[in-house]
Amino acid sequence: MSPPQRIGRYLVRRRLGSGAFAVVWLAQDERLQAPVAVKVLADNWAGRLDIRERFLSEARLLRQAGSGGVVQVYDIGELEDERPYFVMEYADAGTVEDLLTAGPPPLAEALRLVAGAATGVAALHAADIVHRDIKPSNVLLKGPGGPGPVRAGTERVLVADLGLAKNLARLLRPHRRRG
Repeated sequence: MSPPQRIGRYLVRRRLGSGAFAVVWLAQDERLQAPVAVKVLADNWAGRLDIRERFLSEARLLRQAGSGGVVQVYDIGELEDERPYFVMEYADAGTVEDLLTAGPPPLAEALRLVAGAATGVAALHAADIVHRDIKPSNVLLKGPGGPGPVRAGTERVLVADLGLAKNLARLLRPHRRRG
């Protein structure tokens, strides 16, 4: 399967990764002149309304958290084949899982990464959202900005991938009695 040239108004550069329900592409927002990550619902799930709603819910929950410790959603749209997508900030320094392939980081760096992830999770909890899938591949790293290589210890730590998250506010609302 060849990559799409465009997703909505975003120019696709390359595939970043895929999971059970979606593919994530690196794209260029030509209006803002900035790289973005675009997550698109996989075509094999396009006909499942429950999966589609869970996908859209992920975008809404990420946006609802509104924290520097949670990946930010900028836009949402739909492809011509009606598959939804959402546009997020691009974590240009990879994931904690990528970082761990070189071996365990020094203790101070490990503590910084865990504290950063905890800050993101705390922001989710403050918005009544439970992540339910925290793991190194769902903790992203974003460089401080500007050209050049990213130095270890200068990245922002971002919690991502709320595909399994639950909105406790919605679950805990008192049910109204019919009468």
